[in-house]
Amino acid sequence: MDFQSIIDGIVAFARENAAWAPVLMFVLAFGESLAFVSLLLPAWGALVALGALIGTSGISFWPVWIAAALGAGFGDWLSYWIGQKLEYRVQHIWPLSRHPDLIPRGEAFMRKWGVPGIFIGRFFGPLRASVPLIAGIFEMPFWTFQLANFASAFVWAAVLLTLGDGISRVLSLWPW
Repeated sequence: MDFQSIIDGIVAFARENAAWAPVLMFVLAFGESLAFVSLLLPAWGALVALGALIGTSGISFWPVWIAAALGAGFGDWLSYWIGQKLEYRVQHIWPLSRHPDLIPRGEAFMRKWGVPGIFIGRFFGPLRASVPLIAGIFEMPFWTFQLANFASAFVWAAVLLTLGDGISRVLSLWPW
């Protein structure tokens, strides 16, 4: 079973069970934002696909948006905590050990950008996996990180859902 089949199954389940869409969004966004897991589970495509169901299948934007944002925020929160506890030992843990340049790249990125880097990193896959870890390793002040973390999570979730919704609206107008 390939990843596209999994996404198709998730989208089909959400289409038929709209009440579960916020739970699915939370879990997918949490996994997408959690260090280690995000390298194995690139769920942003599923998040955009679920966004495409908004409006066309009766799924409400607000609960799905809040659930996705909270999932992303809590995933980064846990990644930050892992970075604080494990420090640089984290780069020797699989799957990060298979990507030896990820932590040094994340470190250079955070040194250059600081708090705005939390926002920027949220939107770029490899950085999304390492920025919260690096913030934890460098012991970025807890509340500074969390404010940037959750603010960026709400923006990120809105962008992905709106992108999916916009794509579905454009496709519905297309004369096939």
